Amino acid sequence: MEQDPIDCINFEEEKNIHYTQGQSPEPSLREYFYYIDHQGMVSVRNHTTDKKFLVFFFKKLKMNTTNRYPEFPYLSLCGRERNFVRCDDCPLVFTHVIKTITTSGTTENRLCYGHAGDLLSVKFEPERVHMSPETGRVYHPAPTAVGSIGLVQSKLAIEFSKYFRFDNGEHNSPTHFTWDMTSYTLQTDWYDAIKEMTTQTV
Repeated sequence: MEQDPIDCINFEEEKNIHYTQGQSPEPSLREYFYYIDHQGMVSVRNHTTDKKFLVFFFKKLKMNTTNRYPEFPYLSLCGRERNFVRCDDCPLVFTHVIKTITTSGTTENRLCYGHAGDLLSVKFEPERVHMSPETGRVYHPAPTAVGSIGLVQSKLAIEFSKYFRFDNGEHNSPTHFTWDMTSYTLQTDWYDAIKEMTTQTV
């Protein structure tokens, strides 16, 4: 997605990361640099709301394993464009829940992300919702390609919080979550395991 070439964005200036939007390090290749905020909005200079672009962008999003711009942990390859990505917390931010009908005819809840309407989603697993007692932020599993953890947008997290139960006290993570009239015992091992693995690889 072409943008007007500009110097490094404000949130990078303090870190002394130098780049130009649309720079061409080699023929027929351009590089762009994106930021995803805690609400899941993708931006270069302004927020991007083109759903067609967002679907393609997120479907191609993965960990940045190149040696270029390691300060940008994620990369989305779109044809002849390299889109380097940083984020406030997690690159996937879940915004709302939808009900879909599976091929077998059953109803399935799904969590949507990326501000692309209902076009991007993962299966909603209520028993794996996790709230951090330190920050109050709420998380849910995400695809492994983007680090396996997604952030729940604050508006949806507030809605979820109405259905949390804190058997270990409100200064700890919730122990139960009620969704669709079903009470789930919350599993936090998945979140702890991923965070521990991430710490070990840093």
